[in-house]
This record gives sequence, C-alpha cells and structure tokens, in this order.
Amino acid sequence: MKPLIAGNWKMNGLASSVSEIETLVERLNGSAPEDRDVLICPPMTLVASLAAQFSDEAIQIGGQDCHSSGAHTGDVSAEMLADAGAAYIIVGHSERRADHGESDALVKAKAEAALRAGLTPIICVGELEADRKAGRAQDVVGAQLEGSLPETDDDFVIAYEPVWAIGTGLTPTIADIEEMHAFIRSKTRNNVRILYGGSVKPGNAKEILAVANVNGALVGGASLKADDFFPIVMAAPVN
Repeated sequence: MKPLIAGNWKMNGLASSVSEIETLVERLNGSAPEDRDVLICPPMTLVASLAAQFSDEAIQIGGQDCHSSGAHTGDVSAEMLADAGAAYIIVGHSERRADHGESDALVKAKAEAALRAGLTPIICVGELEADRKAGRAQDVVGAQLEGSLPETDDDFVIAYEPVWAIGTGLTPTIADIEEMHAFIRSKTRNNVRILYGGSVKPGNAKEILAVANVNGALVGGASLKADDFFPIVMAAPVN
C-alpha cells in the first residue's frame, strides 16, 4: 500500500513559510522515490496559493478542517477547499474534538462532506492517557471508528493519534502501535490507509513506519521544517 506522509501545520505558517515547502520539493524532486504520497495541510490562508504554486510538484495540499453544511460565518466548506486546490481534509483531530466539542456524528458528517466534494478525508481517532492507563484504549478508538467513519466504499484515510502523544514528545511502544493498528484494520477495509500520528520525528519515523498496518504518518511540529520533514518522508518503506 502506497504510504502517505502528511504534515499538519495546525495554526502555524505565514507567507514566509513557503520557503520551507520550496526546499522540501527540491529535495523530493532530487531523491525521493515516487511510491509515496506527500501532503502538507497548511492553515486555510495558504491553501489556495500553495495548491497553485505546487500543483505540478511532488506534494499535495490539504485542509485542516471543514464544515459539514450550511451558512456559518467563519467556517469553510469542503467544496470551497476543493475549489482552492486541496486534495485532502483532516477531520476529527483530537484538538477539534476536545476544544470544539466535535462529536463522532459531526466528524462523520464532515468526512461525508469531503467525499461529496471529491476530497479524501483523513479521519482522526485516538485515546486519552487516562483511557490507556485504564485499559480502555481499544474501546474508545473502536467507538470513535464506529461513529466517525462514513458508510461508503469511497477512499478515506484513518489517522490514529493517541492524544497523550500529540506534541508531548511521548510515543507508545512499537508493540502498542502495532496492536492498535491491527485493531483498527480489523474494523475497516484492507485498502484503507491507516496513519500513525503523535510525536513522529526523524529519529523514530523509520521504526514506526515499518510496523505492520502503519501506512504512513500524520506529522505535526516536525512537518514545519524541511530539515525535519524530509527525513520522515524518506523513512517510509519502499514497496
């Protein structure tokens, strides 16, 4: 399965940040195999300009969120992101679920909106530290999958991000990642890519990306700099 290495810039990135993508593209064009997909999800202010600038390059551009439907001041529809040149949309990120109270049902509606617009949703799931310590990690992730995944054969991506590992420098053990990804695989189709996210760095990417049922990575802070993101892209196993 072709790996997907996706960078989530979150609320980072100004016009001056384009130089980092230019550097990344130069390196990808020079040495990266073509059997992997590379995605940058910048803030909405940069989606259209980056999609236009890099439309023929080795990367794709995506959005970080969308609204499911209706006229809501300040929100962005999936159709708008598609019109701006996005190829993917992240939905259900733990920060959206926690900070904005997004339910599984809303995440599912957003994923379905992305599919209607011709975009590929990256649907995020993951447990809190308390859930893992209590032995409820699979119960929590299983419930999120049941409530968040669209009922369709269309292409979508799942990103497993243990909440306690996002931006903390902590990561689950390789055995924990393998176990959870096998569990997620048992709940979805064999052709669905399952990404791992949560403090992915150049130093641990190769080991994580070699795990069974890990079909790529959703990278946060390390995607902001070409010097960090490029080694992660290159760490994806060659098929």
